[in-house]
Amino acid sequence: MSDGRPAWARRIAAERMARDWSQLDAVKAMRAHASTELPADDSMVRQWKRWESGAMPGEFYRPIIAATFGTVTHALFPAPSRRNGDAEILVASGMETLEIVSRLNRSDVDNATLDALRMTTDRLCSEYPHLPSEQLLLEGRQWLKRVVDLTSKNLTLAQHREVLALSGWLALLVGCVEYDSGDRHAAESTRRAALSLATESDHAEVAGWAHEMRAWFALTTGDYRGVIAAAQAGAERAGNHSVAVQLAAQEAKAWARLGDRRQTEVALDRGRRLLEGMPHPDNLDHHFVVDPAKFDFYAMDCYRLVGEDKLARTLADEVLRTGTDFDGTERSPMRNAEARVTLGVTAAREGDLEQALIHGERALQGERQSVPSLIMTSRELAAVVKKRYATEPAAQEYLSHLRDLGQAKPGFLPS
Repeated sequence: MSDGRPAWARRIAAERMARDWSQLDAVKAMRAHASTELPADDSMVRQWKRWESGAMPGEFYRPIIAATFGTVTHALFPAPSRRNGDAEILVASGMETLEIVSRLNRSDVDNATLDALRMTTDRLCSEYPHLPSEQLLLEGRQWLKRVVDLTSKNLTLAQHREVLALSGWLALLVGCVEYDSGDRHAAESTRRAALSLATESDHAEVAGWAHEMRAWFALTTGDYRGVIAAAQAGAERAGNHSVAVQLAAQEAKAWARLGDRRQTEVALDRGRRLLEGMPHPDNLDHHFVVDPAKFDFYAMDCYRLVGEDKLARTLADEVLRTGTDFDGTERSPMRNAEARVTLGVTAAREGDLEQALIHGERALQGERQSVPSLIMTSRELAAVVKKRYATEPAAQEYLSHLRDLGQAKPGFLPS
């Protein structure tokens, strides 16, 4: 088959082979996920061959194929996305940052100013994956202070709730960057502030993300039962918002680390079903949006932990593909780093120390990092390397590098 096939065609072939399925096996697996009777096997195998060759499946078959491989339709068959930015804010609101700030100094605030603030908040949340953490933290804190100060202005009840909600979103963003940067205590205080703002404004989505942050903090410090408790508490508040998908994913990650494969699969499938039923997001860069590709990232982590190396490697390749532009620019550097750790783990398990260390070291080199998450996953690679290659000089050098990183952020190391 030609490498010129669409990415989705290459992926369904890779997913099938990672499971050691023939094309007939794949067709039989599809039947379990179809709500109606499918055509005979020979006809479906001919269809499957066409799909793997690059002929796009019809709308009826796409969700069935996605479910067969444990993912969602738009992860396999992506829809176009848009990207936020200052230019869009200016076009939509007619305001530049300086004008927005000057309007905030007035005694009352009009709806156009609130619209511009909402777009500014969306822009900042969309810059989370790639903007240097120091810059994003500075801007996020500045805008958070400006928006919080609005509560002393003359606002209608609806405007007051909107300001509280915007403050909640900005607090969530600031807390995430604080945690990425290694300031665990500040991040927890900011998370609690976001939860308080969500409660005051009765904003279920902000509340759900505040609980998700608690689950993330617990995951990266080794408190896996705490992850499950936070995820379940968040699910009660989140309703039908996309954060419910990420809460299910965090729960799945915790069950995987506790060694309970059944509960891992149950939580993953719950998240997959929720995401499949949601509309495709407009802005895939927004940190507090669960895009379809993010679900593959969650599943990759779980498959690595339960020892499904072929599936984990297939998904890691997919995470790297979707997280990198054609010119090599990394759109999702933090996801890419964890994908490289996954490739390192699978290589180490297969006896290829050289490739394992190449992937492991490259994961540590990114400029935009989530330090606690990177330490957590890299320690999993280190455990495999230490167990199998402890006497190898190259392995010792990698382990030393990782120890240096861990010692720089000791609060994130599990007890």
